[in-house]
Amino acid sequence: MRKASTIYSFVLSIILLAVVSATAQNHSSVSAEQKNQIEATISAAMSKQNIPGFSVTIVINNQIAWSQGYGLADAENSVPATPKTVYRIASVSKPITAVAAMQLVEKGKLDLDAPIQNYCSAYPEKSQKITTRHLIGHLSGIRHYKTNEEFNSTRHYSNVSESMDGFKNEPLLQEPGTKFVYTTFGYVVLGCVVEGAAKMPFADYLRENIFRPAGMERTRIDDLYAIIPNRARGYAKSKSGELRNADLADTSNKIPGGGLVSTAEDIARFAVAAQTGVLLKKESFEQMLIPMKTGDGKESPYFGWLISGQNEAKVITHSGAQQGTSTQLYIAPGKQLAVVLMANMEGVNHVEITKQIITILQPTPAKN
Repeated sequence: MRKASTIYSFVLSIILLAVVSATAQNHSSVSAEQKNQIEATISAAMSKQNIPGFSVTIVINNQIAWSQGYGLADAENSVPATPKTVYRIASVSKPITAVAAMQLVEKGKLDLDAPIQNYCSAYPEKSQKITTRHLIGHLSGIRHYKTNEEFNSTRHYSNVSESMDGFKNEPLLQEPGTKFVYTTFGYVVLGCVVEGAAKMPFADYLRENIFRPAGMERTRIDDLYAIIPNRARGYAKSKSGELRNADLADTSNKIPGGGLVSTAEDIARFAVAAQTGVLLKKESFEQMLIPMKTGDGKESPYFGWLISGQNEAKVITHSGAQQGTSTQLYIAPGKQLAVVLMANMEGVNHVEITKQIITILQPTPAKN
């Protein structure tokens, strides 16, 4: 089932990428030799995986150091992919929603440990209290997709509250706080919490408080029917490996958890803005680098993104997988390094590509 493989690759990514970061060293820029090596890596991956279009942005010292596009954003019309090509970012939407929630905590408008119904009355009370902290950390007990029909939904929802209709009356999978269970629908409820705390629609809040301050001019809510300049066409592979148009899907059932579109450059700007005081105070960002704990005291390494490593070797990542798109966000805060990858095909192995790029940028020291 595609949704299950998506969760597996998401969790696997943090394990593999953390290994690379542990021995990394700082560089101040992307050299010509490194660019050539990175381009060779991307070219080989695109050829091996039959990826039509690909964009990459690299941040060094909290500045965009290099950005490039490869292949075709639209294979049928021979439109090239560029750093400004707009892709569905799928679950890379989740860190953006989590940062929005933390902004409201800073402003005193949201209590992480209060019942979510204080802010989202459209989600019914359950037998156990769910908090915003639970939602951010995938500890709420709210389920993920049940079927591929939910994952591939073509129904259009007019707002975040309405998009909860398919799951809000169901019982929780487990007591909140006891177990990490990845859930896009939990982030839909988090979007409702953001709306209630901010007293404005989710899309408006993101535009005014995330996109504009961070300079994310090409980021917006996905709309299947809108004309979005520079939008990539989405592709998939048939069973025989041939390129085909991706399944039609309307992401309005999961806007806060997987319904944004953006560019590699804009997500790089988000990564920088989250760390440098533009979107969050230093204390709030650092709180998002601390793994949560379940009720039995075990660490749950997620706070809007997956967390691994310690001190300078700490890494936060998030991947995204959806119809016609694959995305990866990698941030090493202590090294002021970030890598953003986007492709207009589902099922791309971004983890291996990211590992190779990080190794090129920060090679392991030679042993004597």
